[in-house]
Amino acid sequence: MTKEWAAGGDLGTARYYLAGGGNSSDAICMGGHDGSGSSVTEEYNGSSWSSGGNLGTAKYSLAGGGNSSDAICMGGHDGSNSNVTEEYNGSSWSSGGNLGTARHFLAGGGNSSDAICMGGYTTSNSNVTEEYNGSSWSSGGNLGTAKYSLAGGGNSSDAICMGGYATSTSNVTEEYNGSSWSSGGNLGTAKYFLAGGGNSSDAICMGGYTTSTSNVTEEYNGSSWSSGGNLGTARDSLAGGGNSSDAICMGGHDGSSSSVVTEEYIAETVGGGAIWM
Repeated sequence: MTKEWAAGGDLGTARYYLAGGGNSSDAICMGGHDGSGSSVTEEYNGSSWSSGGNLGTAKYSLAGGGNSSDAICMGGHDGSNSNVTEEYNGSSWSSGGNLGTARHFLAGGGNSSDAICMGGYTTSNSNVTEEYNGSSWSSGGNLGTAKYSLAGGGNSSDAICMGGYATSTSNVTEEYNGSSWSSGGNLGTAKYFLAGGGNSSDAICMGGYTTSTSNVTEEYNGSSWSSGGNLGTARDSLAGGGNSSDAICMGGHDGSSSSVVTEEYIAETVGGGAIWM
């Protein structure tokens, strides 16, 4: 039975090129573009967003992960490619170890003690992977396909990335085992500026851009992608998190303007109860 997206509480600040993480009951988003680079952080409690502590460095096209009590963000653009990492403790951001390779339009996941980031753009497409141990980044195995504006999730020992832009819009999925990337099942719809979350055995991606803004959701079972319920509002350059059974997405661009829209991924209700597939 196909799961569906339901409307959640609107963001306080409309923005795109933001980062985020979490699930439908506990999420976070940070940074982005709202006319310029943003330092805004918002925390989600399952129904509404509230203001969190501002980033130390306002930026957009960054990556991140975690939830409202334990999060991380890295990279992005603040006038130039950024190597800045910040860690969140539920109320404020503090400086973490700098990335080895400054870049924007990268993907990532994890939290302040165990994180990963991959891909992105420096002066060209990047295949760089870096792993975070809570204080510093170290080099991981390179992606098989250098690309930017991809999505991803997981941590330093179990991660996934999907989509993005290589020499054209990409449907490529790669799975990480803690040291190297291997090919996963291709997306059904090649796209970039998408959002996603999960790990190599259970993942989700949503939205993005093909030749127009997309509402497509796909679910990953460890080997192949299948169609999920469409977003209520098609968007690209959004943020998200979760997995195929419990996910969230927020913000982005709907083709005409920055978005405040939040959507939660839930099961269809049958006989008065929610059935998760």
